[in-house]
Amino acid sequence: MADPNDFLDDPEAAEAEAYADEMEEIDEGELALEEVMAERDQYKDRFTRALADAENARKRSEKDRREAENYGGSKLARDMLSVYDNMKRALESATEEQREVSGPLLEGVDLTMRELLSVFKKHGITPIAPEVGDRFDPKVHQAMFEAPVPATKAGDIIQVAAEGFMLHDRLLRPAQVGVSSTPA
Repeated sequence: MADPNDFLDDPEAAEAEAYADEMEEIDEGELALEEVMAERDQYKDRFTRALADAENARKRSEKDRREAENYGGSKLARDMLSVYDNMKRALESATEEQREVSGPLLEGVDLTMRELLSVFKKHGITPIAPEVGDRFDPKVHQAMFEAPVPATKAGDIIQVAAEGFMLHDRLLRPAQVGVSSTPA
């Protein structure tokens, strides 16, 4: 057993030993605290990244939903354009004589055509109806042929074969036109 007098003989050594023990405990505590803080920062970073990924996924799915809503029926719309073209040709080809004989029938075709255009408008389908003399725009027109025509400039539309259509801001079908080339 240690002599109690030894303890009292060297109080500075005892104090230094106690201080060293306390410092060792503090250093261990600081190390543990630093480890916990580093782990916390790591989890915080992972959480922030996961939150950003979730927000990006939400925005992407919202964009996909809007595009599907606006452009999902583009194949059906494109197929319906031939119905419009045929009805328009039928109305344009009717002579005055036929209009007198088949007036109610042609009126029914005309009303059906108006209803079709109303449905097109409701779903964001708008016609592109160029006029003879307009400038050719390759973004919305398709040149079916080129011909030199006197009194026109190169690039002027000289004939409209078929109207084009836009689905919201996308081209559904270009207007089919004949274009003037440089006269010989």
